[in-house]
Amino acid sequence: MEFGPDNPLSPMLAKSIDTVPEPDSVAGGLVYEPKWDGFRAIVYFDGHTVDIGSRGSKPFTRYFPELREAFAERLDGPCVLDGEIVVRTGPRGAERLDWDALSQRIHPAASRIAMLSTQTPASFVAFDLLARGEESLLDQPFERRRAGLERLLGETTAPIHLTRLTADVGLARRWLVEFEGAGLDGVVSKPLAAPYSPGKRVMLKTKHARTADVVLLGYRVHKSGRGVGSLLFGLYDRDGELTSVGGASAFSDARRLELEGELAPLVLLDDSGDALQGHSDRSRFSANRDTSFVRLDPIRVAEVRYDQMEGSRFRHSVQFFRWRPDREASSCTFEQLDRPAAYDLGEVLTSPGD
Repeated sequence: MEFGPDNPLSPMLAKSIDTVPEPDSVAGGLVYEPKWDGFRAIVYFDGHTVDIGSRGSKPFTRYFPELREAFAERLDGPCVLDGEIVVRTGPRGAERLDWDALSQRIHPAASRIAMLSTQTPASFVAFDLLARGEESLLDQPFERRRAGLERLLGETTAPIHLTRLTADVGLARRWLVEFEGAGLDGVVSKPLAAPYSPGKRVMLKTKHARTADVVLLGYRVHKSGRGVGSLLFGLYDRDGELTSVGGASAFSDARRLELEGELAPLVLLDDSGDALQGHSDRSRFSANRDTSFVRLDPIRVAEVRYDQMEGSRFRHSVQFFRWRPDREASSCTFEQLDRPAAYDLGEVLTSPGD
């Protein structure tokens, strides 16, 4: 094949928009898919060997042996698939995507990989076909690639799934609301006539956007050693405990320096007059990073934009919006957060009529 682990493809990307667009808003028309919240992956199968690459072309194959075996057994010939690796947990009828369980699957120890492959097995949700046999399909319109994907995976069963697709914008807008309860991330709108463009933002994505008032807990110094690299926030739980919920970054160089001066009066000091340091929880994604931060008197309130929660934390980094001098820190509780109604992931993975 033209593509493979030694010649990897960069996945086609999506740009954010506020609402699910009308199908005729793009030349050639749009169709809609659920937006899966997992690890983006490109699967290469040469007829014998399965290789799984991450969005950044890092090898994923060793971390998901159960998927490697499923692909080798079920694919009937060489092909390249684009899709998402997810982990589904919860009882039957109340399943949802589990980001924490998925994150745990990236582990250096082979014994733990083997154990987790049975305890929290992964699934693959396919949404594009990039090559079939020796033929590249990148120049083909999505409509033809999808038809080929349906022929290839139309009869597949777990842990390999074919993502849902609809041309009904009303249904897609329902998905945006309902599927969040199963842990999904939004809706992707795909131009039917578009070829596959690696690394380019051709698709459109609509995600949930919400705001919350949070307590400023501290900040991390920027990697340059000057200014604020990120702000850390918390919320009060029902017991009155202030719990870390995530942070915001992406400030300009000028703003980083402004923030450092602006927050100086809030810095907590030890007996020797040095700034008190805190340490955030360490994960395998921060194993080699400095997790220390400058602790601040938790009295300042910020309004942030976020998309969804994962347990008691914001699923992604939030976007700082503005300070809220009119709010008391004690009023910033978890109760203010918008929680989606529960929805069974099994209903998302199973097409109507199955």
